[in-house]
Amino acid sequence: MTGNANSRTASAHRARVSAAWRRLVIAALLVSGVAAGINSAGASAKPPVVRHTQFSSAEQINKIGSGTASSTTNAVPGPLYAPGGPFLYDRFGRVVLLHGVNAVYKRAPFELYPAPNRPWNFTATDAKEIAGLGFNVVRLGLLWQGLEPAVGGVNDPRTCATSAPGQTPAPQMAVSSRYLANIERTVNLLGHYGVATLLDMHQDVYNQAFRGEGAPAWAVCTDGRPIVALGGRWSHNYRNATLLIAETHFWLNNVVGNLQGQYDRAWSVVAHRFANNPYVLGYDPYNEPFSPELSTVGAQTFATDLECFYTGRLHTATIGTSAQRVHCPNDDPARGVISSIEAADPHHLVFIEPDNYSVRHHLPSLLGHMNYPNLVYNFHAYCGFRSPLSGDPLNLDACSDQIIHNLSLRARDRSSMSTKDQPGGPPWFMSEFGATANASLLDEITQVASDLDLGWNYWSWKYYNDPTGSAHEALVAPNGHLRDTAVVLSRPYAQAVAGKPLAASFDPDDRTFALSYVAASHPKAPTVIFVDGPLQYPGGYCAATRGGRITSARGARHLEISAPRPRVTVTVTITPGHCPRAAA
Repeated sequence: MTGNANSRTASAHRARVSAAWRRLVIAALLVSGVAAGINSAGASAKPPVVRHTQFSSAEQINKIGSGTASSTTNAVPGPLYAPGGPFLYDRFGRVVLLHGVNAVYKRAPFELYPAPNRPWNFTATDAKEIAGLGFNVVRLGLLWQGLEPAVGGVNDPRTCATSAPGQTPAPQMAVSSRYLANIERTVNLLGHYGVATLLDMHQDVYNQAFRGEGAPAWAVCTDGRPIVALGGRWSHNYRNATLLIAETHFWLNNVVGNLQGQYDRAWSVVAHRFANNPYVLGYDPYNEPFSPELSTVGAQTFATDLECFYTGRLHTATIGTSAQRVHCPNDDPARGVISSIEAADPHHLVFIEPDNYSVRHHLPSLLGHMNYPNLVYNFHAYCGFRSPLSGDPLNLDACSDQIIHNLSLRARDRSSMSTKDQPGGPPWFMSEFGATANASLLDEITQVASDLDLGWNYWSWKYYNDPTGSAHEALVAPNGHLRDTAVVLSRPYAQAVAGKPLAASFDPDDRTFALSYVAASHPKAPTVIFVDGPLQYPGGYCAATRGGRITSARGARHLEISAPRPRVTVTVTITPGHCPRAAA
């Protein structure tokens, strides 16, 4: 790897990036409560003794990919909870931070699972390497067309006749069961290595007819118009006139096939299957809903359509920050996709996405107050200054500024969604970002996310001959080797904090990690920090703490900290090399 060169490039870029954007983000988060704990606890009158643990050789650190079965240290103890405010919590009451990758197979059979010599093969080596990089979550794709391929093609009159939605047929249980059994194998394999799964119903430009993936052919209704896919980059089809018709029929649910009702039933089958799976983190109901894909409505009208899709007619919400209630059309399902999921699985989280147009164009999401107890506000962060072929940035500074500004808006969105079930708004999560081999851009985004205690999933783990992407997006190069960007993404971070986080930072130039938090009154499990040896500390590292005690074994890649006294301010510092001789 060329980690030093990447570090120098990233360092030079950070010196150029406008500090104003960072101040804007932090200010927005202070208002919304994300960073409200900063400076809220004074320093101890008498600083506790500093304790050191020394790891003096690279041999003491496990190699990448040599992960073992999950333990209470590196696993995400599920289920997680979202009681309100920016953070997720585990069953021990610890604040949990998630770092991970996306893994989606967008061609038949539309899923990844152990299948030797097949292009969709997802192996134990994948799972071990993901865990070895310190990732504790994978956003794993499943596709509607994989769950319900059915018989019937585009514009099938049994589905597409324009009339009131009919009785929703039962999902194809035999097909769904086989499909989900394979998904379950991957979920369990990841869980074996301490990695949780966020199940993502993925789609891009709706269907293969538009050079994308997602919906089965029988759910594509274009009013009989023939589909001619647009050339060039696949995303040009967002302007395809027949796509606009097909998406409008889905979002308005105005054909006899009751498309939303069928989609909700399919999600019920998924949620029922994984309701008791300890390795599932939650569900992402719909990847990148996008208002420009509709032929007749604007962004605000689409916000109503999207909320009705989420809530259904009987569980309505409000638009944006207003008190205006949403009135859903009579053709919409009585119970939306969130209610359908929670009826089948009341335990796991539901990661709702806003209109992706608002994310791309830096507008408020307009998602309002939805009274559900398990919601996570889930968004994607990409810039518009990217190569249409590789996805890499054409203007690095413009990309950084645009994405950081986007984060400030998402922080305001999150806090404005407060409900009685989630006072202060739901937690937030960036489930897609990156899609680039540019280490400097990734360094900037991950630095800001670290400042904000914002969890993320990088796009993507591998390329898999993706019809709607490029090989530059993958963390694993086509030759099977990790890209240099792994140095940026595999970074020390607190995976679980037994108390109130105050601040966390990692300087990739001198490899110093720092964490401070106020210890819980009655901690039930230790604070856990993923350290990472081979990439960040090949010569060993020194860990020091004030107010806490290091309890993990020598050579552990997951550092454990306990606090002997409740509500004490604990600081942890990790630096490369040997500890001071006198403290060793």
